[in-house]
Amino acid sequence: MSDVKPEIVLRHDAGGIATLTLNRPEARNALSLEMMTTLTAALEAVGGDPAVKVVVLAANGPAFCAGHDLKELQSDRSVEASERVFQTCAKLMMTITRLPKPVVARVHAMATAAGCQLVATCDLAIAADCARFATPGVNIGLFCSTPMVALTRAVGRKPAMEMLLTGLPIHADEAQRIGLINRVVTPGQLDIAVHELCETIASKSPYTLALGKEAFYRQAEMGLEEAYAYAAAVMVKNMQAKDAAEGVDAFINKRHPVWCGC
Repeated sequence: MSDVKPEIVLRHDAGGIATLTLNRPEARNALSLEMMTTLTAALEAVGGDPAVKVVVLAANGPAFCAGHDLKELQSDRSVEASERVFQTCAKLMMTITRLPKPVVARVHAMATAAGCQLVATCDLAIAADCARFATPGVNIGLFCSTPMVALTRAVGRKPAMEMLLTGLPIHADEAQRIGLINRVVTPGQLDIAVHELCETIASKSPYTLALGKEAFYRQAEMGLEEAYAYAAAVMVKNMQAKDAAEGVDAFINKRHPVWCGC
C-alpha cells in the first residue's frame, strides 16, 4: 500500500485554459488550511503564467465543496487558530477576485458554506442541474458570515438573507434565477458548456480581460459619480493599448485580431 499522499489540488492546462481541481473527495473537498493554502498558491501560479488565459475551478468526488473543515475547526477552538483559518480563507477569496484572469466555477454537485462562497467569488459559474447550494452555518450555531460577503455581492439582499437565515439548500435553477450562477446544464453537458465558455473568453485580448476584470470589481464598490469617473479613466488607458488598436483595425478591415497582450 502506497504511503504517497495524493495532491489535494490538481492542475491541467490545455489551449490556454488552466483547470484547478479540488482533490479531497473523501472529505467532500472541505477547505482545510492545507487546501486553502495550496489552492491559493495554485491560483497565484496560473495568474502569473502568460500561457493561461482562463482558469476553471473544478472538484472531484461527491461534492464540489462542503465548506470549512469542521473537524479542523473543532480540534483547536482558540482565537488564534480561528483567526488563522478565516484570514487564510479571506486571502483565497481575494486572490480569486484580484487574479488577472477570469475564473469559472465548474459545479458538478453540492456547494455549501465556504464552498458556496467559493462559487459566489468566482467570476462566472456553470452548474449541473443536480447541484445544490446552501449557507447552512445557522443550523450548527455558526452563522455563515464570511460566505455572506461573497453571497451578498452576487445575489440580491432578500435571496441572500433567506439562504443565510434558513440554511436551506437551493436547486441549481434557483441559483441561476437569483444570479449565483450563470448557467445550468445536464451533468453530461457540463464539461462541454464550461469548455465552450472558456474558449470564447480565451479568444479575447488577455490585456483587455485583466483590465476589465479589475475595473469591474473596483467600480462596483464606488458611488455612481466616482464609478463613472474611474471607468472613463480606464477606457482612456484601454484606448492607448496596442490590443485596442489591433482590435479596432481588425473589426474595420473584417479580419481576426492578433493579440499581443499589451
